[in-house]
Amino acid sequence: MSRILDQRILLLVVSFLTSLQSSKVLSEWKKCGDRECEMAMSRVQATTDYLGPDCRYLNFKTGEEIMVYSKLSRKNENLWTGSKGKDFGYFPKDAVKVEEVFIAEEVEVLTKETDFLCLHGDKYAFE
Repeated sequence: MSRILDQRILLLVVSFLTSLQSSKVLSEWKKCGDRECEMAMSRVQATTDYLGPDCRYLNFKTGEEIMVYSKLSRKNENLWTGSKGKDFGYFPKDAVKVEEVFIAEEVEVLTKETDFLCLHGDKYAFE
């Protein structure tokens, strides 16, 4: 009986730690093309396949085009935010090459808690 209880406690701890990791703030700052981060900054093309670690990340295949809307700065400069079709999320800048730049002058703004939530369908998933 105590062995089953120990296993359940371990599963609960692992579940809790996983949810903390997937809702963690990746950076406090980001660079955008405008203060609201609504304008596309550039168009990039994937140079490799990418499968992100959780639902906050954008998955893509080599050759796909992605619109970039922001770039994390200071703490985590290697992650950009973008979309392809209806999918939106973070991806490593090293997995793409810039094809076209729309906004040359970047604005640095604070990130929001909502920048790091998972979006499933039409609902936000609070982890």
